[in-house]
Amino acid sequence: MTPTSSSNTYRCGLVWFRRDLRAQDQAALHHALSQCQQVHCMFVFDTDILNDLPKVDRRVEFLRESLVELDAALRSLSPQGAGGLIVVHGRAADAVPQLAVELGAQAVFANHDDEPQALLRDAQVRTRLAAAGQAFHTFKDHMILERSEVLTQSGTAYSVFTPYKNAWLRRADPQALAELPVEPLAHRLAPVPANRRRAVPTLAELGFEPAGLSALKLPTGSSGGQALFKDFLERIDRYEDTRNFPAVKGPSYLSVHLRFGTISPRLLARTALGRAQSGSAGASVWLGELIWRDFYFQILHHHPHVVERSFKPAYDAIEWETGAHAQELFAAWCDGRTGYPLVDAAMAQINQTGYMHNRLRMVVASFLVKDLGIDWRWGERYFARQLNDFDLAANNGGWQWASSSGCDAQPYFRIFNPVSQSQKFDPEGKFIRRYLPQLAALPTPALHAPWAARPLDLQAAGITLGQQYPAPVVDHDTARQKTLQRYAVVKQAVA
Repeated sequence: MTPTSSSNTYRCGLVWFRRDLRAQDQAALHHALSQCQQVHCMFVFDTDILNDLPKVDRRVEFLRESLVELDAALRSLSPQGAGGLIVVHGRAADAVPQLAVELGAQAVFANHDDEPQALLRDAQVRTRLAAAGQAFHTFKDHMILERSEVLTQSGTAYSVFTPYKNAWLRRADPQALAELPVEPLAHRLAPVPANRRRAVPTLAELGFEPAGLSALKLPTGSSGGQALFKDFLERIDRYEDTRNFPAVKGPSYLSVHLRFGTISPRLLARTALGRAQSGSAGASVWLGELIWRDFYFQILHHHPHVVERSFKPAYDAIEWETGAHAQELFAAWCDGRTGYPLVDAAMAQINQTGYMHNRLRMVVASFLVKDLGIDWRWGERYFARQLNDFDLAANNGGWQWASSSGCDAQPYFRIFNPVSQSQKFDPEGKFIRRYLPQLAALPTPALHAPWAARPLDLQAAGITLGQQYPAPVVDHDTARQKTLQRYAVVKQAVA
């Protein structure tokens, strides 16, 4: 329950930043400043999360650089610049209650995080705070409309996107999209206690090594998110025409900023909706992508079993490939050695940069599940390790969509042809040539299926299949028939 009246004012509050790393339009910070006479701010490098990560992780570097900017922003907003971010390295379940007691905070403010492990962590924090007589208030911030805000007329969660989208658009009134200002009450930001005044820990102090973000030209922090959004607004009207072509600058590239909350989803939706209402087809399509994001999070909230199992239970009966051969096929997929250039170029992109174009995410997921017969959960876990913008709900939703096991997923008999996808969405081979330079000298028609190229073209390009570039690990037509047989166990259930 969230206090809103002046009678519930606290003398001292603590804002716990998590996946909301900005000092503008930030729900927990806004409400804390509204309800508290003084407000401290903290972030925890949670060892329960960090200990499971590789020592070179682009996300940790992105997070760390964004925190440096957040700390500076809070300082600039606070009286005499004495505020800032208190950064702790340890278990969040321990660190948050401990700091709240140390500061004499009567309440902790944070934003919702609906991932299962986060809910368990928050329950532990809430219990410990309650034992000390301290309140714990959480707010909507990561989503535009969340949890049970968009329900069917019978009060149940939607499982089909289009009616959900229509209901979302009816529900997304100006109040839902309104900015939650911080600056008018920023004078309530408390000075950081002397014993807590220290810089954001370096990567080395956290036990990590640089991941080369600067070389990837991935802008961090709120300034990075705002710069990307400003650039995208010059292209948003063309989004519908450009979004499916990986060699074209079509996407917003804001997914990692949405993941870490370095830009407000309300700002994005408010702007896109306004442009759409003014007649921009591109803005309307992009707004639909933001709504898909909310859709997958409400699925996770109402159907948490999707973390481990298929949304549609019948699909758990599918028998996937197993054993050494399956492991070899999976390794070839991970390494970009399938012999299908668009698939391999896409895997090179994610491995080198931590990013993958959305069209290619669908292509490689379909290939893993429906050409190689590998359990979608293997691919989901690999993406979870590699993607800078990894969000459990969106990643799970995307993989279950590709495997046909999710809500409103593609039909089980729809199987992307990696060659025709390549010809359609990378017609000039620019994307393939960028990430597979060993194929660059091939004529464009041969680039999409090198095994079908004329021997003279292969020779002129210096390519021997199996040496400079692998032969296909499977035949697509044969794999398609095998997949249809594999999915026969659910045919009647989805008919």
